[in-house]
Amino acid sequence: MFKWVTLVVLSAVLGLAQAAEKDFTLSGSDGVSHSLKDFRGKWVVVNFWATWCPPCLEELPGLVAFHNQHKDHDAVVLGINYEDIGADQLTAFIKRHDIDYTVLRLNPADTSPFGDISGLPTTYIVNPQGETVARQVGPITGAALENFIRRKTAAQVKPAANSVAPAAPVARPAK
Repeated sequence: MFKWVTLVVLSAVLGLAQAAEKDFTLSGSDGVSHSLKDFRGKWVVVNFWATWCPPCLEELPGLVAFHNQHKDHDAVVLGINYEDIGADQLTAFIKRHDIDYTVLRLNPADTSPFGDISGLPTTYIVNPQGETVARQVGPITGAALENFIRRKTAAQVKPAANSVAPAAPVARPAK
C-alpha cells in the first residue's frame, strides 16, 4: 500500500511541479560548496532530513542503495540536513549510517531553495534538465524512485501519438 500511495502522490504532484530550471548552492558536510547545477544531465533526488527524525532514518538505507545503483549512470541523491546541528556531530552520524551521497547543510531558520518544508522527510525530484518534477512529504523508497524515474524517462522517449513516421528511403537505380 505504501509504495502505491507514494507513486500516486509523486504522479499527482507532477502536473503542478513542472517549473523553470532550479539551482542553489549549499555548503556540504565536507565543507565544500555544492550546486544543484553540478548534477545537470542526471535525475537528482533532493532529500530534506534530520538526525532526530525516525521516518528519515527509516528511508536512509533505501536512499543509499538507490544512490549507489544509479550514481554512475542516471541519478544521484543529495541529502539536505535540515536542522541546527554541529559539524562534528553530523559527520559522525553520516559515518555511523554509511551515507555516501553528498550531504548539504541548511538551518531550518533559512529559506529552503524549494520554499516551505512542511514536514520531514521531504523529497524533491529534479529532472536532468534541472526542473523540479515531483515532491513527496514523508518517507520514500528506492523502488518508488526507480519506478517514477523509469516511467518519466519512458514517457520522454515515446513518440507522440500524432507524429508521422519518417518516409522510407527511396532506392535509386545505379548509374
